Amino acid sequence: MVVKADLGWEEPITVRSLLELDEVRFGRPEIVNGGDSLDRPVRWVHVADSEGVGALIEGGELVLSTAAGFRGSRVRVRRFLEDLERGGAAAALIELVDKQGSPDEQAVAVLVEAAAGLALPVVVVRRRIKFVRVTQAAHRLLIGEQLARLEQSRRVHEVFTQLNLESADEQRIVDTTARLLGGAVVLEDVAHRVLLLAGGDGGKDGLLAGWSARGSEDAQVPVGAGGRVWGRLVAPGVGSDDAQVTQVLERAGQALTLARMAARDEEDLLHRARAGFLQALMAADLTEEEARARARALGLSDAKAYVPVAVRMTPQPGEDLTHLQLRERVLMEEFLAAARPLVGSVITAGLRTGSFALLVGLQRQGDVDGVLTRVVHRVKKELEQQLRSGRLSEADLAWTVGAGPAQGSLTAGAAGLQEAAQVARTAAELEIRAQPFYRLSDVRLRGLVALLADDPRVRTFAEAELGALLEGRPAWGLDLLDLYLRHGGNKSAVARAAHLSRQSLYARLERLESALGVSLDDPESRTALHVALLWARLRQSP
Repeated sequence: MVVKADLGWEEPITVRSLLELDEVRFGRPEIVNGGDSLDRPVRWVHVADSEGVGALIEGGELVLSTAAGFRGSRVRVRRFLEDLERGGAAAALIELVDKQGSPDEQAVAVLVEAAAGLALPVVVVRRRIKFVRVTQAAHRLLIGEQLARLEQSRRVHEVFTQLNLESADEQRIVDTTARLLGGAVVLEDVAHRVLLLAGGDGGKDGLLAGWSARGSEDAQVPVGAGGRVWGRLVAPGVGSDDAQVTQVLERAGQALTLARMAARDEEDLLHRARAGFLQALMAADLTEEEARARARALGLSDAKAYVPVAVRMTPQPGEDLTHLQLRERVLMEEFLAAARPLVGSVITAGLRTGSFALLVGLQRQGDVDGVLTRVVHRVKKELEQQLRSGRLSEADLAWTVGAGPAQGSLTAGAAGLQEAAQVARTAAELEIRAQPFYRLSDVRLRGLVALLADDPRVRTFAEAELGALLEGRPAWGLDLLDLYLRHGGNKSAVARAAHLSRQSLYARLERLESALGVSLDDPESRTALHVALLWARLRQSP
């Protein structure tokens, strides 16, 4: 039995626990069906007195009803309950009281007959209760449970992040996981061979007896990244449907993956040294002579041309930084593996989380486009194969490549990495024709503004053009200006896109012009505002 004591996790809110509320007990609840399913978790409480409510719920609700309009018909009550069951309701609590406040025994008899044979727990109360008080009390409990889970998730994340920061090894991570769960935890390889074990009171021999023949009913998560699964983390004796245990195992699996990657990096000192060399080049800390000398010392051959390349990954909604870092490391390795057979030299280094740089050395400058295209196609082909085999998701193919101009020196090539990163970032946000990689000319004005975004003169220009709009005065100002410019000043198109009447649009445009101090009909003003708005949007983007 998993205790989860270190996290202070409590049991989820269930039908049974909500029946213990004073507001419900006042009605003297009686279980008429599904008494063995009262431990179903409840996600929310919903009041419904009409038929067909099953289409309105999402699953896990305790539905409160008086069945006022149909309680006398066994067929209609049965249809109502079946509808709730199909919708995934946790239970139905039905108040059957007549107009004088007395129990409606005839309706109770109809309900008992209609509920027979259903899996849905059905509860009847024969005293009038205030549904609003029931929902208030239940929702206080449910919201408290949700907040507690968020806090627990935060604590789990902090524990494993700290372990990675302290360079904890795999055994320490597994030991910590077992302590958090209060039970045994096993790290096995893909052939079900036990690599590490921690926790448990029954002794290792008893736990591991017949281990290789165990099924998949235990809570478990794969360990690895980018389709390269090398193990599984298992909590023996815990059901695979335990979401809380699975959450801890998933975070522990990420920590194990990072720990193994870190250990491998420590062994691969050459790779780390080359990454540090590229960081020094990007910081402009080396002369060309020093850079060439260090490159040769690191085993990198001289090249005729150095091409700066940046890869930007697209974060997924709700994706945490740890998972994004794992995907980034995998993608970086794929690019290195694809580039090495095709180029004279290649070195990589991380930029911001979710993006990394490559400095590619070529023996002939005329090969740039062809080589970059082949590298990108090799990476995509490998990832698509892993996607078809189920080892990756579509998210792992969501990335954009930016390239700067080829240069004849190491230092100049490294200096172009900032441009390549800006191009990748800008191209990722544009709806343009898909290409293997993009250059500044492909992203046009937006790319130019992105490169100059940190120039104080551009900032001064944009702030002067947009004025109070940057401070949200009016709140809809920037969005309306964006629509107006994107539709070329076509007021009919703007009104449709903004869901405004023409009269409302004219009033807002007049106010917009007043705030900007210019006429939106003036072509030069629109051009200046477009550049300023591009700067503002780039500043808002992550």
